[in-house]
Amino acid sequence: MEYVPRERVRLLTAVLSVVSLAVVFAAAGGRIPSSSVPAAPEWVIETIPLVNAVISAVAIGTITIGWRAIRRGAIERHRVAMVASFGLFVGFLALYLYRLTVTGGPQPFPGPDPVYQFVYLPLLAIHIFLAVVCIPLLYYVLLLAFAHPIADIPKTSHARVGRIAATLWLISFSLGIVVFVLLHVVY
Repeated sequence: MEYVPRERVRLLTAVLSVVSLAVVFAAAGGRIPSSSVPAAPEWVIETIPLVNAVISAVAIGTITIGWRAIRRGAIERHRVAMVASFGLFVGFLALYLYRLTVTGGPQPFPGPDPVYQFVYLPLLAIHIFLAVVCIPLLYYVLLLAFAHPIADIPKTSHARVGRIAATLWLISFSLGIVVFVLLHVVY
């Protein structure tokens, strides 16, 4: 069953990617006023990074399950795992954006300057770069899957782009956990 018109996959990917990235950069840049979101108790705001680290770890598991499932020909298990992974990503992003909006932007690194310059910043830069690259790839493979019957998906670039997206997604989620550990556990 076709949920997305095939001829609209690239256009929808572009539109969703631009809108998503605009919201992310606006929140990260402190351009979204905190009054635009409901207030939450301080303990909720402080708990979001831990919740997001847990979401990231679970997403690593669901992406891995989905990847292994498709390699074994378990299409339905692959679909469920990858849709769950995307749902986890949406949940992660909603919490992350909420916290950025409420706090007015990213929090400063509390550790020593050499760790900040030579460890934290490079890891954060790679994490952010991969996350930005992943957004259009994820939309594209998801929309391709919804635009074609299962039997036709192997005739598309879903598998090729999906392998790239999944690899980058796994690395990005893993680096996100390392960033969390540096910000909230080590320092």
